[in-house]
Amino acid sequence: MTAPKQPRLAATVILLRPAEAQGFEVFLTRRPDSMPFLGGMYCFPGGTLHKEDSSEAMLRRCRGVTPTQARDILGARFRPRDALGLWVACVRELFEETGVLLGCQEGGKVIEEARIAALHDALMNEALSFLALLEREELNCDLGRLAYFSCWQTPSQFPVRFDTRFFIATLPANQTPLATSPEVAHSLWITPDEALQLFKRGELPMIFPTFASLRTLADFAGLESLQKEYLQVP
Repeated sequence: MTAPKQPRLAATVILLRPAEAQGFEVFLTRRPDSMPFLGGMYCFPGGTLHKEDSSEAMLRRCRGVTPTQARDILGARFRPRDALGLWVACVRELFEETGVLLGCQEGGKVIEEARIAALHDALMNEALSFLALLEREELNCDLGRLAYFSCWQTPSQFPVRFDTRFFIATLPANQTPLATSPEVAHSLWITPDEALQLFKRGELPMIFPTFASLRTLADFAGLESLQKEYLQVP
């Protein structure tokens, strides 16, 4: 019998914003049909942990959550720096896929949207790595914007497996996600209830962790109650 493959560590961001009428919306992205993993499925932005995400140089560009706090939240199986790396992976993957940067300048100053767009172009053109971009621009990952939400692991019978931490974050007031990108064929803002209804009708394909996350979010009346439950750092 072949032993199951070890899952790769990954991180996913459930991006939220207030709905026009009431409640809140989530940002869903559809992966291109050509992608070997989850092609054509709707999901939340995210991806695998990179070695650089947990590097000493990257940790110097982090604000809002310490390595010890991250380990306390995720559990003792992680070294503090590796735990914090999953927060960093969220920031990096969200920026790569959607152009939304959970970052700040020294002193917490907000970054202008036009500058963020230019930085995203540089990153996607491979002119800079994410760390090099942060260092050159003297920017920090604003990890306090992220709150741990849940954990899902791909079943052992699958050839490609991930051990994924889900986080929630509210869209920064001065930013707008890209409609498409190399890893996003289509995107939409939608309330959890509406997403679940479309899934039931077969119009919004998704895997179970996405469905289960939406089901949990649908129980909250608005962002305030959701934030009260999750946006707490020990």
